[in-house]
Amino acid sequence: MVIIEDFIKKESSAGIVLIFVTIVALILKNTDFSTVYDAFLHTPVEVRFGALNIAKPLLLWINDGLMAIFFFLIGLEVKREILEGHLSSVKQITLPAIAAVGGMAIPALVYVYFNMGNEIAMKGWAIPTATDIAFALGILSLLGNRIPVSLKIFLMALAIIDDLGAIVIIALFYTNDLSITSIVFAGISLIGLILLNRFKVIKPAAYIILGVILWVSVLKSGVHATLAGVALAFTIPLHSKRKDGRAFSMLKDMEHSLHYWVVFLILPLFAFVNAGVDLRSISLNQLATNVPLGIMLGLFLGKQIGVFGFSFIAIKLKLASLPEGTNFKQLYGIAILTGIGFTMSLFVDSLAFTDDSLFAYTDKLAILLGSFLSGIVGFLVLKMVANK
Repeated sequence: MVIIEDFIKKESSAGIVLIFVTIVALILKNTDFSTVYDAFLHTPVEVRFGALNIAKPLLLWINDGLMAIFFFLIGLEVKREILEGHLSSVKQITLPAIAAVGGMAIPALVYVYFNMGNEIAMKGWAIPTATDIAFALGILSLLGNRIPVSLKIFLMALAIIDDLGAIVIIALFYTNDLSITSIVFAGISLIGLILLNRFKVIKPAAYIILGVILWVSVLKSGVHATLAGVALAFTIPLHSKRKDGRAFSMLKDMEHSLHYWVVFLILPLFAFVNAGVDLRSISLNQLATNVPLGIMLGLFLGKQIGVFGFSFIAIKLKLASLPEGTNFKQLYGIAILTGIGFTMSLFVDSLAFTDDSLFAYTDKLAILLGSFLSGIVGFLVLKMVANK
């Protein structure tokens, strides 16, 4: 329980940091500093090793490189939870799994309803399906001990399954023209990682070296590079023994070491470079168009309807039970909070619409508005229920 509370505390603090860097990004983008902000995003960065050359602007190094580390951490958390955590039994996983399915399906349907027939806009159908666990737990932290730990654990499990769903969506729907040669190299790297696990290698450096080769191969293959982080995570051994016979967990050690870097550096940096929206040229009429409406309503309405509706039906059909010490009103408040897509939605948006100006930044602004509205309303509902 101490480990869970420590995890929640770190995620909650990260949510507050995310709010701060988002505000800074918006200020820079909408003042005379916008040219400096844009120049920072498009700073050319090149890595060359013999014939291998990777040249990208800083924005893409963050989105493709640093976010691979974020997904590596997600992969570690998913593996640990499946093997021995809150996703390790049918009873524990049933309610958050059903809720996560509803929380992905209904927002996607809301978006499709508004954008059916527009081939370009339809690429963004997955944008409102994501949940930002750091932001959501940051809101919960403001309520302190008035929220049962079991409800926080439910939200964590739901968000982890939601992230797993996002990984599958990215793998299936957001790939470019595939390079067979690069895929072969990626496959060989992955086999090498599996063999390291199989032969009980306990040197982290061996996994990291092959992991970097895997990332470069996936980056060049046309499959999104962040998936390399997840694949690497699943090969990290959970239980190992040192030469002197002492047991340790390489997975947990890596997870612990990476957590602070991810929640206090990588995610804030990602939010900073992606949340800068030029509000000066956006009108209310533009926000009322199909793409931003699909995103905003998908996050704010679709998420809460999907998560609470599917949970309610599952509980009434006795397929699952309410988290211990909670009621449906509290569950509804949590369902509203899952509409905080923020960093995950911004990430999917960057994959769906590679041209930021395609919809005059209304897509990103819709993510911010839908997320903040979900956070504010969810907080008020949970506070009101807690006070009663």
